[in-house]
Amino acid sequence: MFIKQISVFLENKVGVLREVSELLGRANIDMMALAVADTQSFGIVRIIVKDHEIDPALDILRANGYIAKVNNVICAEVQDKPMGLASLLAIIEEAGLSVEYMYSFLRGSTGGRARMILRLSDGQKGLKVFDLHGIRVLEQAEIDAL
Repeated sequence: MFIKQISVFLENKVGVLREVSELLGRANIDMMALAVADTQSFGIVRIIVKDHEIDPALDILRANGYIAKVNNVICAEVQDKPMGLASLLAIIEEAGLSVEYMYSFLRGSTGGRARMILRLSDGQKGLKVFDLHGIRVLEQAEIDAL
């Protein structure tokens, strides 16, 4: 149960992130979650939008000269309390997996749960491990309903 994420490669200069935000906003595309990672010369912005907004977002970004692609990621729930994330990370580590990147997803009522967007070294294995440990993973339809 992967969800889709847009990754946009940006030149590391003033105003570029604002421009991306404005381009999507003018098209009425709602960025539900966003993470920024940068190096000295470029950055990667990772964005979660509803499924029906992915293709329009890609079209807009590419038409404006940005390199953008879609990746499959996992949205897993953990207990929203101390050690909640540590427990999830322990399960990942015990399975011999590594976290390539992770960021939080805060939208809608979570009922004492935190939602984390994860890219693992082996996503398929991660999904199986999460299922074995009763870790709830959200589907794209659930993201779209938020």
